[in-house]
Amino acid sequence: MIRISSQQIFSGGINRLQDLNSNLNSTQQQISTGKRVNNPSDDPVAAARILKLDQELSRVETYQRNVNLAENRLNQEESALESSTDIIQRVRELTVQAGNGSLSANDRRSISSELKERLGQLANVANTRDPSGEYIFSGFQGSVKAFQQDDTGSWTYQGDEGQRVLEIDDGVTVPISDHGKGIFESIPASVTGEVVSSATGFVSGVRVVNEAALSNSNSGSFPDDVSIEIGSDPARTIIARDNAGNLLPAGSVVPATYQDGEPFVVAGVEATITGAAAGDTFELNINDKQSVFRTIENLVAGLDSLDKSTAQGSAEFDDLIANSLNNLDNAQESILLKQTELGGRMNAVESTKNFLEDSSVYTNEIRSELQDLDYAEAISNLSFQSFVLQAAQQSFAQVSQLSLFDRL
Repeated sequence: MIRISSQQIFSGGINRLQDLNSNLNSTQQQISTGKRVNNPSDDPVAAARILKLDQELSRVETYQRNVNLAENRLNQEESALESSTDIIQRVRELTVQAGNGSLSANDRRSISSELKERLGQLANVANTRDPSGEYIFSGFQGSVKAFQQDDTGSWTYQGDEGQRVLEIDDGVTVPISDHGKGIFESIPASVTGEVVSSATGFVSGVRVVNEAALSNSNSGSFPDDVSIEIGSDPARTIIARDNAGNLLPAGSVVPATYQDGEPFVVAGVEATITGAAAGDTFELNINDKQSVFRTIENLVAGLDSLDKSTAQGSAEFDDLIANSLNNLDNAQESILLKQTELGGRMNAVESTKNFLEDSSVYTNEIRSELQDLDYAEAISNLSFQSFVLQAAQQSFAQVSQLSLFDRL
């Protein structure tokens, strides 16, 4: 026979009521929060998995912010490059117009005035800033204006050659900037000629007519400059040397003798020398670079100053127009190549963005299965637990009244 004291009855009843009340409170908390797991003790295994899923969601959200930043920067750069292309195209149209032989000096100065305006517009585009105020074409030096005018009024690049990259997923990085030097400044220039030593001679009509012959004329990877000297022999042979000072092979110059004002071809480059004497030297600049700003500046200066009434002035003006058109085409090609590269980056960013979105949806679905509450089941449990608690309270009230003193 087991003896049960009144103290045991009260202690057991109170403990039971506390347990039932705790379960009821836990169910009520689940219903109020909508979560099945509010504390690790509710389901330790599920709580550990939910913690890992939360960390994964945090990682995905961080990369999604980086993706949005990369997308915005690349879109802004693409827009700036499109504007640059439009401006250069207008400059090209004005250059073609300026080459019209029927224009007067005043007409050419009018074209020059619009070219100056277009030059300023191009500089503004090259100095585009992002929402944080940094110049997008300055490399790592975002606080430095990409292009500024020097003491002579020429636009020069002030940034560095750095390229910013951003991580948009684990081990996946994408460049989000390009320096202006590579886009607007280091542009292949048209082949030109210059006087090295001559009292009256000048060179004009320089252009590449045979790229294969030009490449084969040099021992290096690509030809640089070709030096021309008018020989002192009776035939006035044209002496040609490469940038290392070596004589070009026999047959590189056609015709081999100098004829005043007549074109000749040297290593695939055609040129015309006029008014030269024996011993005069000239240079053909083959592999130079020139910024698009310098191209427009030279064009403006030529339109304002060149006198077409003289043979030399007319030849220089024709060369100016031809070289400017060639340089502007090269500038447009440079920008087009960069736009193509940007398109590839934007495709990579878009693919990563879609992958991160899918990953976020999948992770949220798993997290929801582990944590979200089944309201129908929870409300049913709450009703049952309330009923059990009420029955236990009534039972305890009855039992607590039992006493031997009632039998005396």
